[in-house]
Amino acid sequence: MTPKLNFLAYLPAWSWLKHYRKQDIKSDLLSALIVIAMLVPQGMAYAIVAGLPPITGLYASVLPMMIYALIGGSPTLSIGPVALISMMTFATLNPLFEIGSSTYIEAACLLAILVGLISTLLGILKFGFLIRLISHPVIKSFIIASAVLIALSQLKLLLNIPLKIDNLPHFFQSFWQYKAQIHLASVFFGLCSILFLLFTPRLLQSDLVTRHLNKNWIQILVKTTPLWLIILTIFIMQYFNFQNIGIETVGAIPSGFPPITFPHWNSNLVLELLPGASMIAMVSFVESISIAQATALQNRRELNSNQELIALGLANISAGVSAAFPVTGSLSRTVVNADAGAKSPISGFLSSIFIVVVSLYFTGLFYHLPLVVLAATIMVSIWKLVDFKPFIETWHYSKADGISMWITFFAVLFIDISSGLIIGVITTFILLLWRISRPHIAVIGQIEGTEHFRNIHRHDAITLAKIISIRVDESLSFLNINSLKEFIIQEVSKNASLQHVILNCSSVSGIDLSAAETLADINIDLGKHGIQLHLSEVKGPVMDKLQHTVLLQQLRGKVFLTHYQAVAYLKQQTQQQEQSDQVL
Repeated sequence: MTPKLNFLAYLPAWSWLKHYRKQDIKSDLLSALIVIAMLVPQGMAYAIVAGLPPITGLYASVLPMMIYALIGGSPTLSIGPVALISMMTFATLNPLFEIGSSTYIEAACLLAILVGLISTLLGILKFGFLIRLISHPVIKSFIIASAVLIALSQLKLLLNIPLKIDNLPHFFQSFWQYKAQIHLASVFFGLCSILFLLFTPRLLQSDLVTRHLNKNWIQILVKTTPLWLIILTIFIMQYFNFQNIGIETVGAIPSGFPPITFPHWNSNLVLELLPGASMIAMVSFVESISIAQATALQNRRELNSNQELIALGLANISAGVSAAFPVTGSLSRTVVNADAGAKSPISGFLSSIFIVVVSLYFTGLFYHLPLVVLAATIMVSIWKLVDFKPFIETWHYSKADGISMWITFFAVLFIDISSGLIIGVITTFILLLWRISRPHIAVIGQIEGTEHFRNIHRHDAITLAKIISIRVDESLSFLNINSLKEFIIQEVSKNASLQHVILNCSSVSGIDLSAAETLADINIDLGKHGIQLHLSEVKGPVMDKLQHTVLLQQLRGKVFLTHYQAVAYLKQQTQQQEQSDQVL
């Protein structure tokens, strides 16, 4: 029994199940019911975004949520299909297979398994930090650009024409080609659905309604607006027979448990899907861990990034073997789950059970559900992400980050989603290397009456004619040491009476061999002109590295504990030298 208990101790579920209270079940049950009201329409809609049958969106919400409830660390994170990952799934599979074909569906399942294997392996090896190397500006830009493409992708359902939506040029080209075939009835039905989704929450929150309804009930009605739209439109379609005028519906949805089977695969197919799976694993983890961390902070709970990576990986593997596609944490459903008062992952477990009930007994109700309603649901929910304010704010804060945002944005829109993300990541690293190669270097002087030294161009600081103090605000490496060398040469050339150069290392936390060797060369070059090089405030790890180089052995100057001591000592030395010269 002991090994079993030790094994269970590694499961986050083991800790919260021991302290689970009977009274918490009511809160978890209510939150599960509210989440399921969102999940059913969202799941089917996001399956369509991925180019898959609507039922796969329900399958993607069963086993993954159960697995995460046992292994994940967040009590409120809702795992399942989301718009961005669905769009990336479509972008990965669309160039390789015919949409809707059996090979397309099996490839989607295999893609989920590959995403899960990558995530699980990285989590086990504790390499989760590698996936989080994408900068926040690139992620923001990627999400905004993807949201634009996702919203545009739903126009093919709204207009009922075969639009290509892998990038903007293809979209406009196909729109121009098929514009004469736009189905006006579908457009009208879709626009009415959009207006319903936009204005019903406002009506429910107006004074007219708040006078007669409880605030909690109003919030529930607002959050479940898409479900009421689905019920209303199904009734309208059945009563008025609008399918006779060409409005397409979901049609027959097979009922039953998600089929548990492993998709057919071969090495060539795996190699074709691996790049897309890597991108999806990267984005799904970043999105999921960001949501989980936010809720963990609110609930004052610990969250292990590698454990979350493993949980997300196993959830995706379970999605792949249950005829579904890649999944991740959903921001909208997680927020609703938390606001509804979920106390534990039991709420997610209950949601998955309700999905099974819907899959078994209620799929027939969706036969007359118009596809344009699902399209309207996606467009309204996803368009909230299209916000260009971060581009302006980032540009004002950092031109380099602003450039990477715009490059990522246009790459996603004009090439494709996966290529855009790769280009964004590469741009980020190029700009990072560029910034490191151009470190901030300043001549510093003493603030009068203190022992502090600051940039002479920012402060009224005291300097000495024969002593120059230079501070570099970056770790020294082969990328930037030549910039420091050029700066020292430039400053030395301005002052013919210079005798001492003090390099303030207070901001230098690391140094590589190339930088140490170049400093040794600078020391020799300065010595040829009768100038001594000194170091001050050298950190311990940097000093440990310098002990293994010739710099300290050949250094003409000294290494000082503080910069104040260095200036005071050299000032006294130069004054004594001047006095002795005057005597002579």
